[in-house]
Amino acid sequence: MRIGNREFDTQNHTYVMGILNVTPDSFSDGGKWREKDAALAHVEKMSEEGADLIDIGGESTRPGHSRISAEEELERVVPVIEAVKTRFDIPVSLDTYKPVVAEAGIAAGADLINDIWGLKYDPGMARMIAASGLPCCLMHNRAEASYADFWKELMADLEESLALADAAGIGREKILLDPGVGFGKTYEQNLETIRRMQELKTLHCPILLGTSRKSVIGLSLDLPVDQRVEGTLVTTVLAVLGGCSFVRVHDVKENVRAIRMTEAILQGKKTLENETR
Repeated sequence: MRIGNREFDTQNHTYVMGILNVTPDSFSDGGKWREKDAALAHVEKMSEEGADLIDIGGESTRPGHSRISAEEELERVVPVIEAVKTRFDIPVSLDTYKPVVAEAGIAAGADLINDIWGLKYDPGMARMIAASGLPCCLMHNRAEASYADFWKELMADLEESLALADAAGIGREKILLDPGVGFGKTYEQNLETIRRMQELKTLHCPILLGTSRKSVIGLSLDLPVDQRVEGTLVTTVLAVLGGCSFVRVHDVKENVRAIRMTEAILQGKKTLENETR
């Protein structure tokens, strides 16, 4: 898969997507990177620690979040995308479900659109992404965690997102799928999603897992959000074992090391990429 100026070997390696929240209220790091200079310093740090791409978000999507206008979201993300693309040679993902924000973000230099509603929030999103020719990440989500058969319905929901992409003309080679841990799911359903993520490969798209510091880890370990690194690392190792192509994380260095070690065990050797880091 090509994202920006880089080719990603989604069959043989798990890549790290570093999180950059330019929001005042994100569950883990709200407000820390809202100023452009702080955001750029954090991108530099994540890049040095081995991030393969950066995911920029301007609206918190934590449970109970307040939605903001497209205008406010644009004011937050566009200057940061432009600055990151000017200063760094790293692909940028834009985390948004609004077509107008995605379009402006693409104009500013975004290389991938990360839609937490899997093209289902606004029908214009699929058309806009198709017209841009960019890749996208489609996440599973529901307004409520109400299911008759959880796993069967999760798979069906993702297939619906793929059907929307097909209808709009987005090629399957341009799609990542995210099972949406922490979104529209109970604690038990989140655990099941992590446990069964390898089954998502039957959908024939690369998989992104986003569990970093989330409540499923906090509830399992009875730990606050700033003490969930080890729990996140366990899910990252499982992502590698399950064949996931990307993990979306806050703590880049630790997750890069966990991936390296897991892949070294599985492959029995160092990779050239790992030797250069």
